[in-house]
Amino acid sequence: MKPANRANQPRSGDCQNVARVLSRIGDKWSVLVIMMLAERPLRFNELRRVIGGVSQRMLTVTLRGLERDGLVTRHLTPIIPPRVDYQLTELGRSLCEPVIALGAWAQRHGAAIERAQMLFDQKAAATPGAAATPGAAGAAGAASVSSSRR
Repeated sequence: MKPANRANQPRSGDCQNVARVLSRIGDKWSVLVIMMLAERPLRFNELRRVIGGVSQRMLTVTLRGLERDGLVTRHLTPIIPPRVDYQLTELGRSLCEPVIALGAWAQRHGAAIERAQMLFDQKAAATPGAAATPGAAGAAGAASVSSSRR
């Protein structure tokens, strides 16, 4: 194996840029919106219906963020009632291939990940003094904080 070349290593600024972009497109709602808009422009309620499980507020926040980043455009047709369509920009379309690949990967490997999580949780439960799983620790911590405020 070749030793790492310092010239090829990511710099701190590069990592910060990647982190900033991934914080926008890495959340589940943004990924799902991009996947749905890859097919065709959609109205707000159409998006909400095909995505399922997203609140009106969360979809609004997600669409505004994607619009701010130049990935989605909002087209208002001045009729009664007004019609608002969302579609991907050219920049947003450039994300379709990796986002759709990520979605396909998640569908193919979701069951394997769930099995791995179950095995991990079973091992942790069987080992005395084992650290709690991240989800359990977060829930326990939140419960203790909320109960201490009462």
